[in-house]
Amino acid sequence: MNALTAMQLLPDVQAQADFRKQRIDAVGVKGVRYPVVIHSGAHAVATIASFSMNVALAPEIKGTHMSRFIELIEAHGSHLDLAGLRALVFEMLERLDARSGSITLRFPYFVSKAAPVSGVNSLLDHDVEWCGSVDADGQFALRVRVVVPATSLCPCSKQISAYGAHNQRSHISIAAEIRDSISIEELIAIAEASASCEVYGLLKRADEKFVTERAYDNPKFVEDLVRDVAHALDQDARIGGYLIEAENFESIHNHSAFARIERIGPEPAATRASRHLHVAAADGVNGALS
Repeated sequence: MNALTAMQLLPDVQAQADFRKQRIDAVGVKGVRYPVVIHSGAHAVATIASFSMNVALAPEIKGTHMSRFIELIEAHGSHLDLAGLRALVFEMLERLDARSGSITLRFPYFVSKAAPVSGVNSLLDHDVEWCGSVDADGQFALRVRVVVPATSLCPCSKQISAYGAHNQRSHISIAAEIRDSISIEELIAIAEASASCEVYGLLKRADEKFVTERAYDNPKFVEDLVRDVAHALDQDARIGGYLIEAENFESIHNHSAFARIERIGPEPAATRASRHLHVAAADGVNGALS
């Protein structure tokens, strides 16, 4: 018989029973920074992500095994796409013997953009969040959030002024429930199309003239920004519910203007069919018992 190693002799305190019988909704780690290559559409972007990972803990178990979260990142976290995030969530649940849990990544995502006239390239950063979660019924949900900088020019200022119009940098945030694969770039493009003009990392004089005139010809209230994004998302079957926010960092006030639209997406057909089957089965049982 092989001799027991020192590791095998150490007690597993986390796995001991807990007398309080209180279920914990989420326990895990957060703020774990790790280098990762994000695969989105045809692009692969190297960045640093901050991971938050958690599982639900049964009432009879004293604690979860925190080291297993880090082991999972070390094993599979260096390259991720949306499908990989889904697989990572389910592997986390298996490793930690949990029914529900979630993994959230927050990271800067860099997009190479060509200036509109000169064509010079530069990188523009966007704050992105991916969140994959599994509920107690085993249903997986995926949410993607992007924060996109843009320019907005005030329609009222343009209308009432003899010349000029005040404009400002805006942040347009889209948090969407994803039903089918959609790239970060596609969500960024939806936000940019709603604005008076895009912003760029590098502009030459001809480009500056172009973006100034583009914004002047395309004035937008903060209300217009969120409505235009909502209209685009409503046409996309890959999007379920969403939360859209826009904030204008006003150039003539010492405060911001903001707007928000929140929509709960229609229930997916597969989920609806499954729910109807459960209801029908329950009705059959009730009928048999009555």
